Amino acid sequence: MIAWVFIGFFAFLFLLYKPAPYGRHIEKGWGIEISSRKGWVFMESPVFFLMPLYFYIAGDFDNKAQIILTILICLHYLNRSFIWPIRSESLKKNIPLSVVFSAFFFNIFNVFFQGTSLFVIVHYSNNWIYSMPFLCGLILFLIGFFINFKSDEIMIQLKKEKGEGYFIPRGFLYSKVSCPNYLGEFIEWLGWALMTYSPAGIVFFLWTLFNLLPRAISNHNWNLKNIDGYPKNRKAVLPYLI
Repeated sequence: MIAWVFIGFFAFLFLLYKPAPYGRHIEKGWGIEISSRKGWVFMESPVFFLMPLYFYIAGDFDNKAQIILTILICLHYLNRSFIWPIRSESLKKNIPLSVVFSAFFFNIFNVFFQGTSLFVIVHYSNNWIYSMPFLCGLILFLIGFFINFKSDEIMIQLKKEKGEGYFIPRGFLYSKVSCPNYLGEFIEWLGWALMTYSPAGIVFFLWTLFNLLPRAISNHNWNLKNIDGYPKNRKAVLPYLI
């Protein structure tokens, strides 16, 4: 996991310089491309399928903490792997296979780290679900999930109303930041780190920052440059800060 953090940090530095080539940052020269919708399902779904399998093989069916944590991570990836890609109007462009496979292998490694920690290394008692770290983490996770889902829903409706292209979203946390969906993920995985109270949980949170913070900054700067009248008082992802 130490090596994994260093890889994530170097990815963070690279992504600050060069946004991953998909969505509004799509460009030629990154190899074979496939449908963004299909690519998104393929690269995000490993967690949804493999975490329950890991629980079945190595988990404890009487352990409430393991059961709840497995359900929560699958809830996130059910939305991210299937519900959002099916409903989103922003996935009509293609995505390079190099990006798809990078995300796919990240999720494979992440399942290994999270599953090994949850079901093999850390031993949670049934009383852990009543502990302060777990309860605080659960609240954060659910708040982050709601922010992420609500922000996506606003963009889905905006695309349905306006059609192709990029427009200024209004309402909710879009009044403060350009990427509240990413803010929701930061809060979700911070909650996960608290609930699991483990190095693996912290590493997952750090990787989320390494990957999505540069993306949020790049999206924000692109919006300011390319969307007429885009509000200059908005931040990228953290209200009043970044």
